[in-house]
Amino acid sequence: MNPAVEFIPPPECPVFEPTPEEFADPFSFISKIRPIAEKTGICKVRPPQNWQPPFACDVDKLHFTPRIQRLNELEAQTRVKLNFLDQIAKFWELQGSTLKIPHVERKILDLFLLNKLVAEEGGFEIVCKERRWSKIAHKMAYPPGKALGSLLRSHYERILYPYNLFQSGASLLCVQKPSLINDEKDQEYKPHDIVQRQSLHSSEMSMPARRAKRMRSEVGCVKTEASDIMEVHAHDLRPKTRSGSMKCESEKYNMHGMKKEGSENRPTDSERARPLRNNRNMTTSNIVDLYVCLICGQGNEEDRLLLCDGCDDSYHTFCLIPPLQDVPKGDWRCPKCLAQECSKPQEAFGFEQAPRDYTLRAFGEMADAFKSDYFNMPVHMVPTELVEKEFWRLVSTIEEDVTVEYGADIASKEFGSGFPIKNGKIKLRPDEQEYFDSGWNLNNMPVLEPSVLTHVSADICGMKLPWLYVGMCFSSFCWHIEDHWSYSINYLHWGEPKTWYGAPAYVAEQLENVMKRLAPELFESQPDLLHQLVTIMNPNTLMAHGVPVYRTNQCAGEFVITFPRAYHSGFNQGFNFAEAVNFCTMDWLPMGRQCVEHYRLLNRYCVFSHDEMICKMASKSKDLDVALASAVYKDMIIMIEEEKKLREAVRKMGVIESVRENFELLPDDERQCAKCKTTCFLSAISCICKSNQLVCLYHAKELCSCPPHRCHLRYRYALDDLYPILSALKLHVATYDEWSSKVTDALEAKDNEKKSLSDFKSMVEEAEKKKFPENDLLKQLREAIVEAEKCASVAQQLLNNKRQTRYRSGGGKSQNRLTAAELQAFVKQLYALPCVIDQAPLLKDLLHSVEDFQQRSEKAVSDERPNTSELQQLMDLSFGFDIELPQLQHLRERLEQARWLDEVQLAHATSDSFSLDEMRRLIDSGVGLVPHQAVERAMAQLQELLTVSEQLEEKAHNLLKTRPPHSLTNLLAALEEGGAIPAYLPNVLVLKEAVQKARSWLEEVEIFQSSDEHPPVETLVELVTRGRAIPVRLDPLPQLESLLADVESWRECAAKTFLRKNSTCSLYEVLCPRSDICATGLKKKTKKSKESSQNGKGKVPKLQSVASFHEARLKEMESFRSLQTANSMKFLSDMDCMETKVCVCQKAATGSMLQCELCKDWFHSSCVSMVNTHHGELPWLCPLCQRSEKPSFEQILPLLTTVQKIPVRLPEGEALNYVFERAMNWQHRTEQLLSRDELRLAQITSQVAIQAWQGMTKQMAATELEKRVAEGNLQVNSGNESELITAVCNTNPFEKEKIVRYRPPWQTCIPAQGLYLGYILTC
Repeated sequence: MNPAVEFIPPPECPVFEPTPEEFADPFSFISKIRPIAEKTGICKVRPPQNWQPPFACDVDKLHFTPRIQRLNELEAQTRVKLNFLDQIAKFWELQGSTLKIPHVERKILDLFLLNKLVAEEGGFEIVCKERRWSKIAHKMAYPPGKALGSLLRSHYERILYPYNLFQSGASLLCVQKPSLINDEKDQEYKPHDIVQRQSLHSSEMSMPARRAKRMRSEVGCVKTEASDIMEVHAHDLRPKTRSGSMKCESEKYNMHGMKKEGSENRPTDSERARPLRNNRNMTTSNIVDLYVCLICGQGNEEDRLLLCDGCDDSYHTFCLIPPLQDVPKGDWRCPKCLAQECSKPQEAFGFEQAPRDYTLRAFGEMADAFKSDYFNMPVHMVPTELVEKEFWRLVSTIEEDVTVEYGADIASKEFGSGFPIKNGKIKLRPDEQEYFDSGWNLNNMPVLEPSVLTHVSADICGMKLPWLYVGMCFSSFCWHIEDHWSYSINYLHWGEPKTWYGAPAYVAEQLENVMKRLAPELFESQPDLLHQLVTIMNPNTLMAHGVPVYRTNQCAGEFVITFPRAYHSGFNQGFNFAEAVNFCTMDWLPMGRQCVEHYRLLNRYCVFSHDEMICKMASKSKDLDVALASAVYKDMIIMIEEEKKLREAVRKMGVIESVRENFELLPDDERQCAKCKTTCFLSAISCICKSNQLVCLYHAKELCSCPPHRCHLRYRYALDDLYPILSALKLHVATYDEWSSKVTDALEAKDNEKKSLSDFKSMVEEAEKKKFPENDLLKQLREAIVEAEKCASVAQQLLNNKRQTRYRSGGGKSQNRLTAAELQAFVKQLYALPCVIDQAPLLKDLLHSVEDFQQRSEKAVSDERPNTSELQQLMDLSFGFDIELPQLQHLRERLEQARWLDEVQLAHATSDSFSLDEMRRLIDSGVGLVPHQAVERAMAQLQELLTVSEQLEEKAHNLLKTRPPHSLTNLLAALEEGGAIPAYLPNVLVLKEAVQKARSWLEEVEIFQSSDEHPPVETLVELVTRGRAIPVRLDPLPQLESLLADVESWRECAAKTFLRKNSTCSLYEVLCPRSDICATGLKKKTKKSKESSQNGKGKVPKLQSVASFHEARLKEMESFRSLQTANSMKFLSDMDCMETKVCVCQKAATGSMLQCELCKDWFHSSCVSMVNTHHGELPWLCPLCQRSEKPSFEQILPLLTTVQKIPVRLPEGEALNYVFERAMNWQHRTEQLLSRDELRLAQITSQVAIQAWQGMTKQMAATELEKRVAEGNLQVNSGNESELITAVCNTNPFEKEKIVRYRPPWQTCIPAQGLYLGYILTC
């Protein structure tokens, strides 16, 4: 694994927290958790809080010698690299050179990977020929573009190529010598700060060869001790020139003056370079022959001849491969000696013992100091995650060398267990006595009755007797399986945590194959490497190759249990104290027999004899409970059948002689198979030629070459002896076996053959009735019943649409609905139950309904345009499921989206009411929806429509509010620019309406202005009023307003001319003939009525023509006559006079009274004004008759002139024109009348009438009249005079009084002027 890659912790293994009741029986609890825990290989158990055993070990007396662990030697792949570098270093060291590893791109060059990649590409020559060095640089993860390929080639050619040439065994004479880089260029590559590696070991060392010097990291975090560096040389490896050789040979032949060989007496460079022939003392031909180069056969250039420090052969420096430029410093070996040294097999790797002995206290001080110094913080503050990552980084690097020590496999029998034992040195308090006999006391667990190790007589240290472990930071235990694939249990008494990694039993072979495939070099020399507990491999690497690995941190006071054949490893987080032991339950027996077969294939020693244990248990069958006896019976059948086959094969081979042997009395080393190391018990083969050796029956042919008849079969039991034991065992377990067989068949039955829940309960009742002991089979049966009942209850609750209770991992209960996946798993669980429950088919139908709902939901949700009705139908359908459906959230979201889209679609369809506020509301509600393509598209359209609408609305608003208004052309252009917006835009509609009104108004104005006749003023007023209300610039409007101003100005002038102050009548009413006259009198018009008429309410009907005016005048005259007659008849008698209401006050006549000359009605002088009587000549009119002023013609003529210039018809103007015509007509008639003599006679008559007395008769008046006419020289026609006089007389009130013969007393008070005015007006 690349150390630069950060370590990823594996998943956690199960952690169990038993109750005090469950904790009371350890084997029962372990059996209960086994189905779960064996899936991960390891598990952790936290005892109840009140279970705290005292630490019973004597700390002061405990002392031990720990193992030395160099971390980067532990990891398999890293050790392969180190072994390779050792070989390279040894190769160059034997040639007098020192290996220097260069740096490339600021990191140390991986020579192992470089050598491997070049070999994979075909070798150095092919890589150079095909120019693959850049490809190799890329594979080594170097950055491209820096010409690193040529640099790698240079390093390979300088360091690795000579070694590979040597390994290939190429002929020294045939191979072309490679060109080497000279020393000057070598200096360009600065050597890495590596340390010397020990490649040769002294013969006195009993431990396997170990590297003594390691490569130190640049930061210097290496623990070094004097004993860690062991430099042992088996040979004095020193390079010698010919002169040096001469000294050696001279010494050999008692020649004087030569120095002895030794590291302190090495020849100098000048001595190495001195030629051989300078020495004249050598005369022997044999000696001369030694100085001939063995490659070229030449003896010339003696200063370039080298002598091998191993065999003293001579070689030219330039004949070697590679050729040497200079004489090497130090020892030098020729190619032949080099091959011998490098071909020596590697010794088995193992841990060295530390040079000193520690007490527990001293080891703890050292361990704490190391950890605090390494992490530069107090030990208790270092996170476990940091320690874990740093550990795996250190074991994967060759650049840093960290050495730690581990006190492992310390015998508790010698130093005392951490748990209290009876008759121990530690005395316990009364409340602690329970820990003596506790099943979790590791001294008791292996020998309790459920553990089959009880039947192994030997006290096996580590298996039956606990071992102690004292750890420090980074100290580790490597991947391994327990002996005989047994269980193991580890208790951490105190200290810092211990980190564990485990792999389940079913991947044991897979784990072994992965390690063999990734580090084959280690297993070639050590096939049983994984049994040596000296090799680890990164869990991430194993997981990357498909091996499931689990981890846990074991804290103080916690147990870790490993299961049969479960590989496990780990390391310590710091100073701690742990204790471990093995145990085996009856379920282990088949695994134990399989382990013995596996050991036989690996030639591995057994710790005890499995067959011996089985036979011992079978011989005591009555003491075994039926469950264990049944397991022993099954294992013994396999054992006897196999033994029967083996003995038959030996008999056929020719072995005749046999002898009984009590193998259990022999030491284990005397009854081991010489071939496979198996401990023999049932039988073995021996020969008289090798009396001290024997073999098992599997290897009977491999004992010796003697004929088979010379061999002896040594047996412990004859087959006839075994069958009675088996029969007795069978008899003991017959009933149980029948029951267990029935239970096993029921538990393993297929779908169509499963029993019902009631059948399961009956089998439990049978076991209880027959008092079968508690065993795994009965527990499985009960667990199956409990699980089936629980499943049936949950299923019934689901079918009843009730909320159910589920158990989740972690312990607590949680009220929740099942998810669809859990329902599917639950249905699968129902059909996976070993028994049949009635609710399973119904629940399966429910599952099908849910799955159909999910499919429909997925389809509905995936539709581009959601269907509201379909989504609502699915939502309604979901209410019938008491299932947690994740689709519901998506359905709700899609339903909200569908409803929103429907709202948008409906809004677009009813664009007349699609206002801006509605758009904003839809956008605001759409923002809260879950994003969807259709929603996003609709939102974009809405946003665009809103933006355009707001812009157009604002523009329309500005156009409408701008003063002065815009022209119709501009408004039309703005509307056309906006186009047809499918929305309700009030300002735009107002603008459109204004444009439409403007167009209609202009058309009407055009008609108004182009009409041949003057239109009525009402049309003008309406046009101006409408034009002012239209927010459009209308060019004819100012002209019409000016015309209307002229009309109003004329009306004001006319009103000032005709209307009296505070008059209640309008101008038109004053100018028109009166229509408010009736027989009862004049209608009184108030100011309010005038205002009403001005506001258009109660208007006087307009007269359309002169004929209408004339007709109205005639009606007026007729009405006045009727009124005058009515008013004149009010006082015909005294009774009428007193009751008649007169005047404006409507009271009876009294006091001074005035009579209107027009209506002939009477008024109190105190109630009416007499302003009009001051003019003398004018008659008096009552307030109801006097409605206007009497302007002169001079005042009227300008008004008539002005109104004729106005191009509209004014009702007031027409009325004024009619009045003027009447006045002119009246004036003309008056002038005509005044020009006649008859008028003068009338005037005289009038005067006579005025001056008459009461006693004057009609005859007297006539005589007076004739007299005055005569005096006036009037010409009176005979007929006319008479009529005139008669008329005058008829109008004389006095004459009337004579006729009525009565005159009211108040009439004598009426002044004569009133009569005169009335008379004039009458005339």
